[in-house]
Amino acid sequence: MHAYETRIQTVEVREAGNMRLRTLADTQQFHDYKGMAARLGVSSATWPLFGQLWPSSVHLANKVATRPLDKKLRILEIGCGLGLASLVAHQRGLQITASDTHPLSSEFLRRNVHLNKLLPMRYKYGRWGKNYNQQAKILGLEVLESRFDLIMASDVLYEPDMPNDLAAFIDQHSEPTAEFWLVDPNRGYAGRFGKELQEHGFELLENTELKEDPSEHNTKGFSGRFLRYGRQVVHQ
Repeated sequence: MHAYETRIQTVEVREAGNMRLRTLADTQQFHDYKGMAARLGVSSATWPLFGQLWPSSVHLANKVATRPLDKKLRILEIGCGLGLASLVAHQRGLQITASDTHPLSSEFLRRNVHLNKLLPMRYKYGRWGKNYNQQAKILGLEVLESRFDLIMASDVLYEPDMPNDLAAFIDQHSEPTAEFWLVDPNRGYAGRFGKELQEHGFELLENTELKEDPSEHNTKGFSGRFLRYGRQVVHQ
């Protein structure tokens, strides 16, 4: 029996319809079974964050649902949490792999795949910054090693050291010709991140403002940006 409480939330995604998600009941949950999270560098303060439905993830899911995407593209969502954007991509029949650092993300994703009556989806452990790959392998987790044509993320720049670490991680897992999509809720690190990503050959292709008025489901509203970066191979 799990020592944390969950609930089912329904999210309306443009052109994808209603998606059902099993989420943690609130941000006060904590249950580090056998100390797995601690061994992967997930603190008790950040433990419940993966299990919340964040506004940025909904905006990313809307982009995935409405943008033309080639089904031949290999797509990766990093820091997926509950995996809403990945679920939408999977529903569209795209080649999606979801990844996160939290040891329970794969379980919640599996349950959410089932809730939405979808086929099983690929999931890998993936972390930027400190290298916990060996520890993850010891714990039986499948570690992200492949490269992708499109990498996407939402609300992943929330600490000062993340711009450099995230840019390096994206470079490590991107094909020579690739795109990176980011929904950022204006936490103040996106500018520095863009400069770091430019060092790896990416350029900013799109910068779109995202705004949402307060509502019953999101009382604080939303203010952020959709950032799309691209890297091209230069043929001599």
